Amino acid sequence: MTSDVKEVKLDFDAECPSCGASVEFNPKTGKLFCPYCGYEVDIAKPEQEEQRSAQELDFYDAKNRGRFDWGVEKKTVICSECAAETIYDALQVADTCPYCGSHQVMEASTEETLAPNGVCTFEVTDKEAGESFHKWIRSRIFTPRQAKLSAKPDAFTGVYLPYWTFDSRTISYYSAQYGINRTVRDAEGETRIVTDWYSTSGVYQEFFDDELVSATRRYDRDMMRKIEPFRLTDNKGYRPEYVSGFLAERYSIGLDEGFEEAKSSIHNKIEQAIKSKVRFEHGADIVGHVSFSTTHDDITYKYLMLPIWLSSFKYKDKLYRFMVNGQTGRVGGSAPISPVRVGIAVLLSIAVIYMIYLFSQS
Repeated sequence: MTSDVKEVKLDFDAECPSCGASVEFNPKTGKLFCPYCGYEVDIAKPEQEEQRSAQELDFYDAKNRGRFDWGVEKKTVICSECAAETIYDALQVADTCPYCGSHQVMEASTEETLAPNGVCTFEVTDKEAGESFHKWIRSRIFTPRQAKLSAKPDAFTGVYLPYWTFDSRTISYYSAQYGINRTVRDAEGETRIVTDWYSTSGVYQEFFDDELVSATRRYDRDMMRKIEPFRLTDNKGYRPEYVSGFLAERYSIGLDEGFEEAKSSIHNKIEQAIKSKVRFEHGADIVGHVSFSTTHDDITYKYLMLPIWLSSFKYKDKLYRFMVNGQTGRVGGSAPISPVRVGIAVLLSIAVIYMIYLFSQS
């Protein structure tokens, strides 16, 4: 075994006390159950109320703030069921033993990483994810009819992916220009629109709650955004029982880098809010040249693991991947596109625009 492989311990004994198979989390009941003998048991709730859900943590008090791109670092796990030794990527938190099929939940944190403090559990089953997929692909306007009829998703893989959420109280000092339109008539009697421009400045304040940032680099960001939002308030304090039976991944985008992404998203939202504020206060028709500086105070964060179903399907020998939100069933992904349908849509749009033009001329 090479020196860059570290041995880690299992954090949860998933053995069924009735038949010895592996128990797993059941999205429908919120309990642990054995798919072989039907054994079922409640997951113990913490005695203290504040431990039952993820609590806000002070951003500046956090240690291990860096990102973790551990593509070459590995860890070895000895299966508690069959004693087989398996080597995993260091980012994995939960998986299944490839030799005996038992579920393995590794320690959620290491000396170099923070531990998740919350998890939004699966509420949608793999069967329901398949139903959501069929509704989604049938709604694709430009997808060929044959693809809608023949598309069958491969087996679904349930995975908990890491996310940061950030709270921040912001104060922004801004300056902007706004325009008010008026109609004027020239000497020939023709009318035209003239915009009068004015300058303004002010202060804009807003509290941002649970600004969501993906903490993984392994998956398509655009696809992940398509399945948002998640019900982040429906989280539970992290326990290894919740991820039993699923894959789970540790964060690779660190806390500091995550907050930079959050600030960028917040910046865009503040810019739009300032434009709306100026437009409302001055009755403006146009707002432009907005510049502002923002300070962030009372910054807190949560490290959540969110549920996602992964799958794919084939059409004409091409693979199309998609995701399903494990809470809501919302689907995002790629689907085949029919050039004929796109062409028809373009021609219809041109025809409608031309008819509107003729009507306006008459």
